[in-house]
Amino acid sequence: MSVPAAIGVARLARFRADGLAAFDATPKGLLNAFAPWFAFALVGFVVVLVAGNPRTALGDLLATVVALLTPAVLSHLLVRRWDREGAWMRYAVAVVWCQWVMPPALFASVLVIGLLVAIGLPEDGAVLIGMLALLAYALALNFFVARHALGLSRLRTTALVAIVNLGTGGLVTLPTLVQIGLIATGPTPLDQMEQVMRAAPT
Repeated sequence: MSVPAAIGVARLARFRADGLAAFDATPKGLLNAFAPWFAFALVGFVVVLVAGNPRTALGDLLATVVALLTPAVLSHLLVRRWDREGAWMRYAVAVVWCQWVMPPALFASVLVIGLLVAIGLPEDGAVLIGMLALLAYALALNFFVARHALGLSRLRTTALVAIVNLGTGGLVTLPTLVQIGLIATGPTPLDQMEQVMRAAPT
């Protein structure tokens, strides 16, 4: 992550709109934002594949690619309809970079859960509160970035956040559903590859 991008992420994480100016709102900037996530996905794919689980490796890779690309595609379709296409690139770059906010946010939610359990709250209740707080923060950040980057009304921003997140969630589950369908119909080439890899001498 470049220094300007890191500054932009830090500012947006605190709901400061001036963080948007730190990003390179160009096609190259968007590719740079995607690059680390695709690199992680490919490394994970190779590791799981070498471990002898081609079905899982392919499913995880597809899910990651869909999760990365779907928000950009869906949001572009919406902003083009709303005549805000000129502001889309800055929004898309900011959204991808802001994914780096979530690991620290998840860590913070784990700390909160631990604190709640320590003061006597049941573990299930503490986990629920922590996860709901994390979800609320993620949605609020999405709303903030969309509203300020695209200049949309509150209603349209809400619609964009809902459509992008629900659409992405639905498509991310598709590879899993496909795998379930393949399992139900019997062995596939991936199954045969997995059996060969497991049977190979180590």
